[in-house]
Amino acid sequence: MVLEVALIDVLPGHEDEFAAAYGQAQAQGILTAVEGCRSVRMTRGIETPTRFVLLVEWDSVEAHEQNFRASEAFGKWRALIGPHFAGPPRVEHFVDVPA
Repeated sequence: MVLEVALIDVLPGHEDEFAAAYGQAQAQGILTAVEGCRSVRMTRGIETPTRFVLLVEWDSVEAHEQNFRASEAFGKWRALIGPHFAGPPRVEHFVDVPA
């Protein structure tokens, strides 16, 4: 399992619209319908309310990049949430550290 972490800064004053666009994308199953997507979660900053963190669990980096980023679903996703971005999101992938 791979965790995608996307740090997203939105335009000031667009926080509610961004959250609504994310909710719309979730209702449409844009991410969760993609093969290899295990879970999706969005969090919002307390100290910086214009900052959001998207957490997506994927079967692999390839599932994220090939099954989603290279698909029509990615275009739909960005069309909904992208207009609210203050800049490009910072996206990285992580794996669990064994105890």
